[in-house]
Amino acid sequence: MFAFLLVIHAIIAAALVTVILMQRSEGGGLGMGGSPSGLMSARGAADFLTRATGVLATMFVLFSILLAVLAANHRTTTIDTSLARTPAAASAVPTAQPKGDAAPFAGGAENAGVPAGTTKPADNGAVPLAN
Repeated sequence: MFAFLLVIHAIIAAALVTVILMQRSEGGGLGMGGSPSGLMSARGAADFLTRATGVLATMFVLFSILLAVLAANHRTTTIDTSLARTPAAASAVPTAQPKGDAAPFAGGAENAGVPAGTTKPADNGAVPLAN
């Protein structure tokens, strides 16, 4: 039902845009120019387009309210967990300095566990990949 009403709403929106774009600018409001002789030309078409715009705008607003009410009252028993984050695994980077003839580590807390001459890549909250 909701999908059907959403399709009808989209059709009303497309028709509203079409009817608005078909109207002739008479120079009122934010429009520029406009002559008094053109004010009364093709009045029948202008009346139809004006009434059609009003009807479509009213239907658009009513369908918007109806869809909002339906979406708010829609009760679901399942929760979408497709985007849920999983807890990060333990880091694979050793934090203690190795024994023996290993290269010295670069100074600074941000480069702990990284050999001298290299820098630690930005973490950005990514889960480290296992080797």
